[in-house]
Amino acid sequence: MAHVRERSLSPELSSNSLLKRLKTTHSSSTSTVDHRLRFYPGLFGPENVQQLHQAYAGSEPFKYAIVEKLFQDDLLKNVKDECMKELSFTEKETDIYKVNQTGDLASLSYLSEAQLALFPNLLALRDALYSSEFRKFIQAVTGCGPLSGTKQDMSVNSYTQGCHLLNHDDVIGTRRVSYILYMPLPYGQEWQKEWGGALELYPVQTGADGIPEPEAAPCKAIPPSWNQFILFEVQPGKSFHSVEEVVVGGDGRARLSISGWFHVAQEGEEGYQADQAVPELKSSREQLTSSSTTFVAYPDLESLYPDGPLRREYISYLSKFLNPVYLQTRTMKALMARFVVESSIELHHFLSASLVSKLEPDLRMADQADGLDGETRQGRIPPHTAGVSGAWSARGPPHKWRYCTLQKTTKPLRESDTILRQLQDEVFPSDAFRAWLSIMTKLVPLSYTVEARRFRPGLDYTLATSEGDESRLDVVLGLTPQVEVEENETRSNGKSKADEKDEEDEKPHGWQAGEWGGWECYMAPHDEDDDPAVYRSGSSKNHQVNDTSGDDDDDDESTLLTIQPSFNRLLLVLRDEGVMRFVKYVSAAAAGSRWDICAEFNVGMVQDDEEDS
Repeated sequence: MAHVRERSLSPELSSNSLLKRLKTTHSSSTSTVDHRLRFYPGLFGPENVQQLHQAYAGSEPFKYAIVEKLFQDDLLKNVKDECMKELSFTEKETDIYKVNQTGDLASLSYLSEAQLALFPNLLALRDALYSSEFRKFIQAVTGCGPLSGTKQDMSVNSYTQGCHLLNHDDVIGTRRVSYILYMPLPYGQEWQKEWGGALELYPVQTGADGIPEPEAAPCKAIPPSWNQFILFEVQPGKSFHSVEEVVVGGDGRARLSISGWFHVAQEGEEGYQADQAVPELKSSREQLTSSSTTFVAYPDLESLYPDGPLRREYISYLSKFLNPVYLQTRTMKALMARFVVESSIELHHFLSASLVSKLEPDLRMADQADGLDGETRQGRIPPHTAGVSGAWSARGPPHKWRYCTLQKTTKPLRESDTILRQLQDEVFPSDAFRAWLSIMTKLVPLSYTVEARRFRPGLDYTLATSEGDESRLDVVLGLTPQVEVEENETRSNGKSKADEKDEEDEKPHGWQAGEWGGWECYMAPHDEDDDPAVYRSGSSKNHQVNDTSGDDDDDDESTLLTIQPSFNRLLLVLRDEGVMRFVKYVSAAAAGSRWDICAEFNVGMVQDDEEDS
């Protein structure tokens, strides 16, 4: 990637010398084809190019251009038909996206003549996009420098209901210009803003470490439009963008598009530079390889907690908050033995009944008051301002995470906020809870960080990061109210819930079905050059998170543990160095927010004398 700098309009490339080096696997790659005829009339006119260049130079939050009509309408309509009839789409889902995608369209060059006959229009569009004429047009609009015609990088993407792409800057390898060409379905119907699927552009601010980072919310949202073409230069620390979740579907509506990149001129092409300058800033992908968490050290770092029993004053304090069963010596020892073997454990009904009776209904009321409950939104994406009033504020940067945290304030608090703050500021950091954790895990907490989190539907998530060289004890108290199904609710088959009680008890409902996201996921380390690992969103795995052997043939080897959102369930996980962790984006289809108390502990080991050998 060349060093990012302001560029003037580049001189035109010599098409003759370049075309000799283009792939010649089909007849349309010859120089006799006039690719200009495939584009919308007037696109290459000097006045239009100049207007686009001026608009590009003055655009915010970073330089981009919108071409309202790119191709001849008949050609694009035929391309759309070929894509829907002849191409195969694969659903892909990772921490950062969910999308239906074809393979790289560069592979069309390797099809047989019979196979190519199925895609005459798609092939014509691809060749036109990477033609010398159009690349010179891109250079004139952006001033980006020489672009490659041989390195073609594009695919067809179908964003159906629930599909999304979270914040990133597109900086990978030799990418120079990003583009997207819209073909939304159904053809002839204008795409509505409330359907989602907008391209979101983010302003940047200077982070705590002096590195530019995107602000928590986008400043522009561009909904898709038929034959619309959007392009921008790929720049680390600047070109942060995302694709809003599509919230309609099942009736033929989809955000269909062709997207890809123009790369810098490759070896043997005119304008090629052997020694490309290294960018001054890391890409968003490089910044995700690890995270740096600020911990608070316990004053007494020498104290080792025995296997039990828990001190009487600690039991007295914790009994105000915890289910008393988890304070019994026998129970704690049994759970500790299980944790030592499995490195993770879930404790159901963790908080006391009296605390839960106040907390759960108030969390539901908080979502209703902020317009984040399912009944109010009806599956629509809420504004970025939702839920950030009072004691809650949005935390970024969104190329790593976005969720709401509980802040100190003098404003009146909801009852649920008061309880969450007490758990966050008093209970989890307390010596009593530290002693309880030590007995439960045979680990010694040395320092901690803890925060109450709220993941708003249609907005919030964390992307996969890891602590590169240290182990962590993760302690997450799930507080997401579950969906209640009325006893007299009638199913589509005419049976009531009461009639199907036994059958329904075996099936997951709401969050447990995995359709709303929000699950906590642990993944094995992978090489920096690897693509994000794909995991199974609906399954619940119970691998040890410090065992990356992946001996389960039915599960993806990279996924170590997946835990669906729950209410009043404590998750304890010993996370080895390098293990990736994230909270999946919460879909706009969710019934409300995903709530939790999330704590991390730096820990030391407790070793029995008889285990020294």
